[in-house]
Amino acid sequence: MSPDGDRRAFLAAGLVGAAGVGLGAAGASAYHASAEENPERTAPIPTEEELDKRRIVGEARERFYGPHQAGIAEPPLAHGVFIALGLRPETDRSGLERMLRLLSDDAARLTQGRAPLADTEPELADAPARLRVMFALGEKAVALAGVEPPSWLRPLPAFEIDRLEDRWSGGDVLIALQSDDPIALAHAQRMLLKDSRAFCTLTWVQKGFRNARFAAPTGSQRNLFGQIDGTVNPEGSGLDTHVWITDGPFAGGCSMVVRRIAMDVDEWDRVDRVGREFSVGRRMSDGSPLAGGQGENGEADFAAKDKHGFHVIGEYSHMRRARLADDGTRHEHEQILRRPFNYDDAPTGSEISNTGLIFVSYQRDVDEQFVPMQQRLSDGDLLNTWTTPIGSAVFVVLPGCREGGFVGQSLFQR
Repeated sequence: MSPDGDRRAFLAAGLVGAAGVGLGAAGASAYHASAEENPERTAPIPTEEELDKRRIVGEARERFYGPHQAGIAEPPLAHGVFIALGLRPETDRSGLERMLRLLSDDAARLTQGRAPLADTEPELADAPARLRVMFALGEKAVALAGVEPPSWLRPLPAFEIDRLEDRWSGGDVLIALQSDDPIALAHAQRMLLKDSRAFCTLTWVQKGFRNARFAAPTGSQRNLFGQIDGTVNPEGSGLDTHVWITDGPFAGGCSMVVRRIAMDVDEWDRVDRVGREFSVGRRMSDGSPLAGGQGENGEADFAAKDKHGFHVIGEYSHMRRARLADDGTRHEHEQILRRPFNYDDAPTGSEISNTGLIFVSYQRDVDEQFVPMQQRLSDGDLLNTWTTPIGSAVFVVLPGCREGGFVGQSLFQR
């Protein structure tokens, strides 16, 4: 073939390739246009068995609609972001309702792998990786909605161990996100903040993580002290007893406490294994109580004593202080649902760690369930030697909603 023929063949091949790219782009545009025209059309949700076989985490989707918002009863995912917002002075009751409608629509789409309206990066919504979006309100927002706030919806009492910082505390509105993929999480965060900025300003953002999917056996995660964390949670019918509010405009919701706890990992490094286990009341290896049943869910024997007559699970161990009242009795109503996330931010100064826990708990009543337990921990928990609460906030998690409705609807349509 002549040089001219070679050149023409090369150019022709290039044109065919370009045409292929063009067709691909047109196909993508048509796909997203079709999704906009038929927003309710979604592919069947893959089963757990299918996902496990294919190991394609991004395809996994979870429900948005239902009596309870997702992300409470379900085991936590690998990545979490908690976003607190402050209401703008000009935002009124109608504005709060409009925002919740808008954000609910965004969340319903994002959780199912569909781009929200006006999403300029719709491809980033295609793989939600179990994305969950949850909304909660603080005292000011509930009052703005014209509803009497629950008596517990206020800042926690001042605890002696607290060293709270404004940059991690308070908030009028909370958006809690979870996903197994940080890209899906980042995109959802950006979309929800874009659609809330006309009504709210940013108060704080806390990003946390747990074990990645398939990275560890199922069960409670380890915090960055190496401890198994988040055990002794209510489940099944226990959620109805200890977590869900059963009447009024918040029926189907619950209370939520967010505590940012700085952990002095550098000093913890100096503690031997015996000291670590004694301070917690559990074995570091598998979370078993120092006396009692095996495994993290083994029943603790708080009465057991060693040969010297001292309690095996020490008087000031974290486990005993969290579980038993000062008189040694256990108050069953004080159970809470723990959903902690780790954080590990860039260290400053001479530190080599800026590490801690985003402690999140859900319960029906903060005053009856959380505060007595936290007071005991503040008064005499050995772990206080290495932990410091630096952030605190209390919210009411709104009930879930039906398809076509919005989260918070019960506050505005009574």
